Amino acid sequence: MRDTSTTAFFGGLAAGSYGADDERPPLVLLHGLTYDRRQWAPVLRELAVIDPGRRVVALDLPGHGDSPRRDTYRGEEIVTALHRAVTEAGLGAPVIVGHSLGGALATIYAGRYPTRGVVNIDQPLLVGGFGELLRKAEPVLRGPDWESVWNSLLAGMHIELLPPAARELVETATSPRQDLLLGYWQELMSVPERTHREARVRDLRTIGQAGVPYHYVSGGEVPAAYRQWLESVLPAAAVTVLPGGGHFPHLAHPAELARIMAG
Repeated sequence: MRDTSTTAFFGGLAAGSYGADDERPPLVLLHGLTYDRRQWAPVLRELAVIDPGRRVVALDLPGHGDSPRRDTYRGEEIVTALHRAVTEAGLGAPVIVGHSLGGALATIYAGRYPTRGVVNIDQPLLVGGFGELLRKAEPVLRGPDWESVWNSLLAGMHIELLPPAARELVETATSPRQDLLLGYWQELMSVPERTHREARVRDLRTIGQAGVPYHYVSGGEVPAAYRQWLESVLPAAAVTVLPGGGHFPHLAHPAELARIMAG
């Protein structure tokens, strides 16, 4: 599977556009923080084998890849920008697939706009300890040593578990910047955890009421408390564990992820 053109722009966001519209729901792919649409290449190759010609749009999130920077990166603003891109691409109600930050955005998107499915790759929806960690690290994030915070988090993503080609992709197809970290994490640092939880509960309940399939793909064993919370809010949620790739299960198991995406 390859781009039908060099770089397309939908709603002002850069994208790789693949396949053609048909009766199958189109797929929209959202990468994680500091990465870009290049990270989907292994999955797209597998998808081309099992579901050839499927319409797929892999977006660069605002401020990433070839998409322009913004003054702010609040979640609601980003989801609105994504919807403009989806609408301009003529995708109607797509299946939204997101990794890490993209998984949270995919969930928020599906709670507000028509979708045919959500695949959330390794992004827990409860802020919990991560929000506390960021609040403690905020003074460093705002200073000249900001990159030390990102590198510390990266070390916990277990990139070393990935196959060599996938590891190289993670290490090279990324552009960490201070404005991205501060912008996309600002709400996690300033909004109470309870507010985030309530918002995600509303999103998941809306998704459930609409009968939209929701699939959570984890790179490791899902904590029992989190799984219980997710299934209590969205009983129909599917959970799959693809171990051996740390925070990047889609790169450790691209064929399995492609099958999940193909539905």
